[in-house]
Amino acid sequence: MDRSANAVWHGNLKEGKGSLSTQSGTLHEAQYSFGTRFENGVGTNPEELIAAAHAGCFSMALSGQLTSVEMPPESLETTAVLTMEKTDDGPTVTKIHLTTRAFVPGIEKEKFDELAKKAKDNCPISRLLKAADITLDAQLI
Repeated sequence: MDRSANAVWHGNLKEGKGSLSTQSGTLHEAQYSFGTRFENGVGTNPEELIAAAHAGCFSMALSGQLTSVEMPPESLETTAVLTMEKTDDGPTVTKIHLTTRAFVPGIEKEKFDELAKKAKDNCPISRLLKAADITLDAQLI
């Protein structure tokens, strides 16, 4: 039996704060962390937690890449949709699709795409889930 979930991280990254939405609810204006997610009791099924972690982690990685070239984003939203499948070893994440939308004044699309790919490759959650098929759709708004 396959299971899927999605989570969206959106907000103003200048302070590293935003909102994280899952099917179970929304965590508003709080700094993203695993601890906060568990303490607030939001998104406690494993696929939501993984999707939420990946959406937040990728958003922070992309924000870091953009800031490193002195083009900090004014807003950034990432949606992570993942699929888990039952295997002999238990539930396994097999697919993740990241969609990110960013408002970054003055950046060219090619540079944004390059930095988004670098963020995906360097995101700790992406590296942990390297067995999964991770795809990325990066959009400038």
